[in-house]
Amino acid sequence: MAQDTEKRTKLLGRILKDMDLVTESQIQEALAIQKDRGGAIGEILVERNYVSREGLTLALATQAGIEVVELEGVEIPEEVIERVSPSVARVYRVVPVRFRNGVLTVALADPTHLKTLDDLRFLVDCQVRGAVASASDVDRAIQKYYSTEESMDDLLGELETAARELADYLPEETSQSIDLESIEEMAESAPVRKLLNLILLTAIQDRASDIHFEPFEDEFKVRYRVDGVLYEMVPPPKHLHVAISSRIKVMADLDIAERRLPQDGRIELNIAGNPIDLRVSTLPTMFGESVVLRVLDRRMVALDINELGLRRDDMDAIMELMHRPNGIILCTGPTGCGKTTTLYAALRELNDVGVKILTVEDPVEYEIDGIMQMPVRDEIGVSFAGAMRHFLRQDPDIILVGEIRDEDTGQMAIQASLTGHVVFTTVHTNDAATAITRLIDLGLEPYLINATLEGVVAQRLVRRICTQCKEEYEPTPEAILSLGLRPEDVKGKNFYRGRGCDRCNNIGYYGRMGIYEILVINDELREMMLHGASTQELRSAARKLGCRSLRQSGLLAIYDGMTTIEEVSRVTLAE
Repeated sequence: MAQDTEKRTKLLGRILKDMDLVTESQIQEALAIQKDRGGAIGEILVERNYVSREGLTLALATQAGIEVVELEGVEIPEEVIERVSPSVARVYRVVPVRFRNGVLTVALADPTHLKTLDDLRFLVDCQVRGAVASASDVDRAIQKYYSTEESMDDLLGELETAARELADYLPEETSQSIDLESIEEMAESAPVRKLLNLILLTAIQDRASDIHFEPFEDEFKVRYRVDGVLYEMVPPPKHLHVAISSRIKVMADLDIAERRLPQDGRIELNIAGNPIDLRVSTLPTMFGESVVLRVLDRRMVALDINELGLRRDDMDAIMELMHRPNGIILCTGPTGCGKTTTLYAALRELNDVGVKILTVEDPVEYEIDGIMQMPVRDEIGVSFAGAMRHFLRQDPDIILVGEIRDEDTGQMAIQASLTGHVVFTTVHTNDAATAITRLIDLGLEPYLINATLEGVVAQRLVRRICTQCKEEYEPTPEAILSLGLRPEDVKGKNFYRGRGCDRCNNIGYYGRMGIYEILVINDELREMMLHGASTQELRSAARKLGCRSLRQSGLLAIYDGMTTIEEVSRVTLAE
């Protein structure tokens, strides 16, 4: 067995040498390292920058017997290109290279993503064989053969076509007592797979965070949320909802026969070389199962603290809090305001070989290398508080607790901080001052909060003005009054909005940013907390200390030309 492994290792080295990607001395050096510490020779060569990741991929494809194709300087016939739509080519990062005897050969940038071929078989309705080409060649070919302008119209056209195919395939009326065999047949049918894949591609291409499949009495709606706002897609025929929901449940390994109880699951996709998780939630309603998919796409989430939209002084305050030796740092705000993203960005900043970080979350949304992450599992008794008890025996430096929901979790967070740990956690309150009184309401002693709480970060998300169609304008007096300001307060200030363009789908916004209220606890606030100060008293003291409110932070974002009056009015309250 050892000889076989050695033979394969030498074969990969010879392939890389034959491709003029490495020298003999580099191969020998990698073999010596492999003998000393183990590991794959290809990974060692990449690690030492002797070969690129792309070169290694091509060599591995050759070793595995997968055809390697050259796209540079080759003219692909138009009838072959037309077999894969622009949207599918772009999202799956493939280029069709030939079509012979009913088999379509497509070039992939990464031959290890074999599930891509399974998806393509249903999307192009023929047999598909994979070949491999360099990632740069694939990207150039996509740019050459598929224009950006066609993509969205093409996808919507395919969506309508697939819906019509599916309508012809299934009976007009789908009864609630449909048998299991028929459900399985529908879920596995090519038209169902094609329609669902196209819906997912459309939503992910438009940067959706959630996709909703909603059966009503007379219609079946499909909506998706982009930058916090819901938009409706082309609605499939009403009687297709059982087929679509069943297909989603099959992909998420849920029980397709159970349609009376809510279920939760997870789907893992690989789109254009990027791993995407879909969290699945089903809910029985009067007219069928409502299904919501939460899209967890790392590309769309700023896990870098420099990308959160923090102003320079806010960044300095947060960095100072993060690097304290112990204590509790709270992040607060309503659901969907970006608390988890902020905490993940902080952990990534602190993540270092010399620091042990543990998290307990419900659920773990994004995996971060080098951090031990644990999901809550209430069904087997693994709660936030229970996990925290065991965390203290794991010798951590920093702990993230997804949320303080009860007194037990709060007590464990306090105990961890008192024993020399930094604890990041969240609560659901409207602003920073309210978070302090919320902890007291949960039953925590004021003197313990006083001894451990280091800072509170309250936040909201506002949509950014699209930079490609941004224009200056004069707001109406009513719009200015909606911010609690008078016209003389904004004299000399400039206001901007998005006119609407192809990049932002004529909405005027593209992406989101945070606005923050950062309260650093000092001796004056600790004294007030000990004496039972009210939320309003704490809030007033914070303002005197220079803590900006969410509304004030929003106004600065407006004056900077980053967002609009309407967005700040929507997510913040007047003082």
